[in-house]
Amino acid sequence: MQVILLERVEKLGSIGDEVSVKDGFARNFLLPRKKALRATDANRKVFEAQREAIEQENAEAREKAERLSSSIADKTFVVIRSASDMGQLYGSVSARDIAEIATTKKLKLQRNQVLLNAPVKELGIFPVRVMLHPEVIVNIKINVARSQEEAEAQERGENILAKKEEGVEQVVGTGEFDEFGEAPAETPAATQGADAHSDEAEDRA
Repeated sequence: MQVILLERVEKLGSIGDEVSVKDGFARNFLLPRKKALRATDANRKVFEAQREAIEQENAEAREKAERLSSSIADKTFVVIRSASDMGQLYGSVSARDIAEIATTKKLKLQRNQVLLNAPVKELGIFPVRVMLHPEVIVNIKINVARSQEEAEAQERGENILAKKEEGVEQVVGTGEFDEFGEAPAETPAATQGADAHSDEAEDRA
């Protein structure tokens, strides 16, 4: 299908460009979201008559997005999730999740504005691209952790998984039981000391 773009569409073109797209993409995305018009003679005339107003509206929206971009660039959003000791999430963090979390922090986003190649499935800090306007894309970060405390540690550059492993090693190293769950045998010196105390007690008797 031939369409006339009403705004810049990534990998397709800019305002006023006439491009060929798959019918499904046009019907399910471009047309219902008012990103394009069918390229008919009637629509060409309508577009040319309104072109100046469309371009002005787009310029104003772009300026607004640029101002917002400067205030949130590299901003970090904390995402709390359950995960294994190896750092694998029990689930994932999707574009929808990121949009919802950003919205709770007064950055209103739609799922399709979050340009995430694949859901995040492990703990860590990850860059995420957000499209505030077809011509304005900003980078933010998500800090995926099991708690606010771990999120703060990751923000400081600490490896929270390494800290967990060190803690396990310390517990094992200070244990009072052997690998079979039994208390360690007394040393000869300890045994001799105990025998000597026993002999002294018998002599007094």
